[in-house]
Amino acid sequence: MTFLNPAVLFGLLAASIPIIIHLLNLRKLKKIDFSTLQFLKELQKNKIRKIKIKQWLLLALRVLIILAIVTAFARPTIVGVSIGGTTSAAKTTAVFILDDTFSMSVVDQNGSYFNQAKEAIKNILTQFEEGDEFGLVLVSHQPDEIEMTSNLNKFVQEVDATNISYASGKLNNSIIKAAELIGEAKNFNKEIYVLADFQKGRLANEDEIIDLKEQLGEQVRLYTFNYSGKEVFNFGIDDLKLNTQIFEKDKPVKFEATLKNYSERTKDNLVVSLFINGERLAQQSINLNSGESKIANLEASARNFGYNDAIIEIEEDDIIQDNKRYTSFFISEKIPVLILADDVNDTKLIEAALKSVSEKGYFDITIKKTEQISGVSLNNFQVIILLSDNFGNESVKLNQFLSSGKGIIIFPPSENGSSGFNSSLNSIGITSAGSFVKLEAGQSIHFSETDFNHPLFENIFMDEKKKQIESPEIFSYFKINPGGKGKSIIKLQDESSFLSEYSIGDGKVLLFSSSPVFSWSDFPIKGIFAPLVTKSVMYLSAYNKNEVNYFAGETINVNVAERTLPQIKIVRPDKSEDFINIDENQTSDFISYAATSLAGNYKFLSGEKLLASANVNTDPAESVTEYLTESDFDDYLEKINFGGKHIVIDKSENPVQMILQARFGSELWRYFVLIAILLALVEMTIARNAKKELVELKDSV
Repeated sequence: MTFLNPAVLFGLLAASIPIIIHLLNLRKLKKIDFSTLQFLKELQKNKIRKIKIKQWLLLALRVLIILAIVTAFARPTIVGVSIGGTTSAAKTTAVFILDDTFSMSVVDQNGSYFNQAKEAIKNILTQFEEGDEFGLVLVSHQPDEIEMTSNLNKFVQEVDATNISYASGKLNNSIIKAAELIGEAKNFNKEIYVLADFQKGRLANEDEIIDLKEQLGEQVRLYTFNYSGKEVFNFGIDDLKLNTQIFEKDKPVKFEATLKNYSERTKDNLVVSLFINGERLAQQSINLNSGESKIANLEASARNFGYNDAIIEIEEDDIIQDNKRYTSFFISEKIPVLILADDVNDTKLIEAALKSVSEKGYFDITIKKTEQISGVSLNNFQVIILLSDNFGNESVKLNQFLSSGKGIIIFPPSENGSSGFNSSLNSIGITSAGSFVKLEAGQSIHFSETDFNHPLFENIFMDEKKKQIESPEIFSYFKINPGGKGKSIIKLQDESSFLSEYSIGDGKVLLFSSSPVFSWSDFPIKGIFAPLVTKSVMYLSAYNKNEVNYFAGETINVNVAERTLPQIKIVRPDKSEDFINIDENQTSDFISYAATSLAGNYKFLSGEKLLASANVNTDPAESVTEYLTESDFDDYLEKINFGGKHIVIDKSENPVQMILQARFGSELWRYFVLIAILLALVEMTIARNAKKELVELKDSV
């Protein structure tokens, strides 16, 4: 047993007061006249003995009453482990795991779960003393280094500065981090506080569980505060896709949003709105049963060149962070195109096609001979059109171009050497080209199958239900079989591919099997030629600029090869700004940015030049409103071999009192007060009877 208020034990000296009074009364009895003794001898011996017993009993009761009262004020406790009465003076290391994920934004009658947890931490901190140390671990993310501090005021400020994060996180990761900190602690008392809503799907996957027995031994106390309990009414946007891949000003852009009802109640007429650059352009309503997912398709025309920010939004509910989904798309005002050809004459029909169907100046065309590529800065172009079979020597440069997310269109040259074309394709990772075929005079091959669902054919046909293209007559071509590395867009009658697509690095390649000259086919005079060439350039220029999506908390990787300054400015969704300085000696053209706790669009600029836009959204797993039971968490503790003491503190209980009891045991002061009251009642009864007997004794005298 130990005492929480040991200083009060000096009051035990008061137990000597009844004894002193009793001794003083005995001295007074010695002064009684001798004649009284003569009379007492005549009393019955049994009455004398009875009175003396009651007097000694009263003395004992009065001493016990004082002892019980003093002991109650000293707050005695029963402890599981005693180290010579020094337990209460031992220093403490406390790690607080605070769930700052957005599911903690639910508000009940006591406020948001998150604010309740922060107030509980500050309340608990009032019981700590000088020399104790504290650390804060957030569920949304755990940096490599977490600073422990003994400065209570500084730690309170750190807790106050913490806000709800749009990022999700596994509770297991936080517990592992807390175990590392506790394992390094030198203080005798080691405590971990978990303040969370204990979402069922955000604890741990089986393959993430590790043995923490060494760090979380029997000396560790784990306190858990579960703030869930309210029936949560939540519906969220789980996903947002762009169903348009070629973006043109004032042309429709199609969006597909996946909505889900996470609550136990049906939601009728849920309003879904589409905003582009802050302007509401489309809206619809849907009904969602409990647990149901539905897709909402919305469409609107984009009115601006450059990056366009789009938001799908639904009405507010108990968890508002998952009510918006962000994306962006890029509309080029001018597409810089580099055409490289072994014979510049091969480029004339391509150039004419690009100029014939586009707005004036939409394509900024540069034409060079293939052998001049070494002197050209490819970073200045979005798309390269190759009419060559000898670009293999520049494969490193071309692969870097593709790795930056850009695109290449390849045609065989008019004067072809089949081995050179195949080896050049191999140099950039395309092994699909086969033999060269030149048909006899009067013979030709035609299109047999076209993938009209490919983005290249979007918005080409007047009647989308009647999609047909007139096949050219092809006299010379390469038999190309994309296999598993690419996909055919247009097939020929012999099942080889006339137009195929390949993903290489972060970029794409469109490969035509026939040269755009009349000696190979009449393709350049067919109605599909100019639109297909134009759409190919637009498709490749848009690729990798759109739908660069991350979950909040993930690291964004950005290509900054087109930077003009050694500093990158990041404009965050709340319009605040960050800056990253780049060492000009670094060889990589990519930077990483990890401060993504907010959902929304992140802009990366070099000076005033917008380099990239990234979309950060919430993880749908954080929207699920199913929670762990106490036994579920106990099972988890067993799996990690937790060897300490687990104390569950209900949010309706006094956390300070529960923690003190856990530290020092169950307090017994209530029992000592009850004992004192009972002893007092017994003392009063015996004293009354003893007084009555003394009166009777005197009267009999």
